[in-house]
Amino acid sequence: MSAQATLTMTRQALRSRYEEDGFCVVPELFPADVVERAVQGMDAIRRGEYDTGTPPEESPWKPGDDPNVLCKIEMPHVASRGVRELVTHPALGKLIADLTGASKVWVWWVQLLYKPPGGKPGTSVGWHQDKQYWHAFSPDSELLTCWVALSDVTEQSGPVRFLRGSHRWGLKNIGDFFHQDIEAQKAAVPIPPGETWDEVAAIIPRGGCSVHHMLTYHGSGPNLSNAPRRSFAIHLRTERSRPADNVSELTLEQGRDLIKYLDDPFYNPLVYGKDE
Repeated sequence: MSAQATLTMTRQALRSRYEEDGFCVVPELFPADVVERAVQGMDAIRRGEYDTGTPPEESPWKPGDDPNVLCKIEMPHVASRGVRELVTHPALGKLIADLTGASKVWVWWVQLLYKPPGGKPGTSVGWHQDKQYWHAFSPDSELLTCWVALSDVTEQSGPVRFLRGSHRWGLKNIGDFFHQDIEAQKAAVPIPPGETWDEVAAIIPRGGCSVHHMLTYHGSGPNLSNAPRRSFAIHLRTERSRPADNVSELTLEQGRDLIKYLDDPFYNPLVYGKDE
């Protein structure tokens, strides 16, 4: 069997897993040199250095803030050439097209996530569904997230934990990204009749990724290892997406501004397919 045929079979298996579980893990996706330049770009952004001349969006964490809490920086790919190289890498767009059958794939938002080591307070990510923050898109839009590991993610380093099959539960609008007691928070997540809490930790080597549906519940605990957990959450959309009809009525908390760059290829690059 040829290497291409083997890859095709693997992608078919990944698509089945994504559709059935609401997420899948891809152990290898990005070349080592691309990952290394993205790591360097991440560190530069955290120092407030932007080699593109464009700063990231206003963010919960800014250079000079407490290094012992979760660092979350919005739209880092506009501030660093190394980060942008990873975010726009053709392997990413091809993967998303293979998983969804899409003819076009865009990156529409990116988040830098740096979780310091040592299990410090303030470094967990509470259970949530991404779509609860994305009301600016129509309910039937096809939106998903690629979570890229820039360091080896082990059980000790605070991996993303997914609820298998929760993408079929519908939008609950219950959850909180910034909630710190993720064990206590479980009681608030509504489990539909006949469903169970099936929690899976995404163990991913450096350069790999996970991809999850916009309705899949996920969260993560503190990083108990002795090294930082580095990642990017790359939010993507296909041609089967559009702004919500009531965008002008939404609040910032509901994601009103998240679609402000849809027509700007610098912020929202096309990563698979061709423009008309």
